[in-house]
Amino acid sequence: MNQISNGNSPASMLECMMLIRAYEEKLAALQSTGVAGTCTSVGQEASAVGVVRALRASDRILTNHRSAGRLLARGAEPGRMMAEVMGRSTGYCKGKSGSLHISAKELGVILTSTIVGGELSLATGVGLSMSMLAQDAVVACFFGDGAACEGVFHESLNLASMWKLPILYVCENNQWQAYVHRKETMKGDHVSDWARGYGMESRTVDGNDVEAVHTAAMGAIARIRETGMPYLLETYTYRLRGHYEPDDQAYVDPQELAGWRAKDPIMLQQHRMLQQQAITAAEIAAMQQRVSDTIGRAAAFAADSPFPSLSELTTDVYA
Repeated sequence: MNQISNGNSPASMLECMMLIRAYEEKLAALQSTGVAGTCTSVGQEASAVGVVRALRASDRILTNHRSAGRLLARGAEPGRMMAEVMGRSTGYCKGKSGSLHISAKELGVILTSTIVGGELSLATGVGLSMSMLAQDAVVACFFGDGAACEGVFHESLNLASMWKLPILYVCENNQWQAYVHRKETMKGDHVSDWARGYGMESRTVDGNDVEAVHTAAMGAIARIRETGMPYLLETYTYRLRGHYEPDDQAYVDPQELAGWRAKDPIMLQQHRMLQQQAITAAEIAAMQQRVSDTIGRAAAFAADSPFPSLSELTTDVYA
């Protein structure tokens, strides 16, 4: 079970970021044991936690291949997450999705898409459904700067604006598009500028500051509920690990990486709270111990879980 608090206090958001980091680092460490590779979001935890914690239970999430942070911030159980990655029957999708396609209906996480921009094409359909059913809910669609360079980005934003769909587009601009730096593929620094061409409100926020992200997400969601119009929030951050584990990051400028490591969102939040005397070093150590214990239990649960039986091979293929 996920024993980490789901509240929106600075302390609870800090602990959730620590949980996400520990979970993904554990998966990366398991690569040598034959566990399937994964795309981590190490360095981007503030973006996931800040936005997801601003959503209501009735809101829906569509996400991409770096999905673990959003799922855990939503309250997913680390054990079931890890079991899914290991192909075990106790996982959220009975061990059939691996790390890159996890969905969790009970959490409102509709899908994880590995097609670059795939979630963008589907978000308009989910948003249209909510609009036609007059549901008081928002669709949060997470994607990266690479997906923003796809044609489907512009198609989705255009339709969402024309049809007045309640979509929160969240572009996690982590500077990397697989193994290619953003500066090699796009003009300008901010995807938020592009949204304005579709008459859509947008904002860029420091994606390594969880409190700033949360405040911006709350404001954006309030605007969507007030106006019925979509909104694009760009969280400006950095991917501290490689594209797909294992990855030696030989293609990364060491100085750039070092500069962003100094802006680690977990370290920044810990420092801020210590400076404000909102937390003590002992309380941070206790958080770390809880996180470590949770991940230890999750790994044990996953390792002890059975693989799906052959009778499950063709079930759940069609809805």
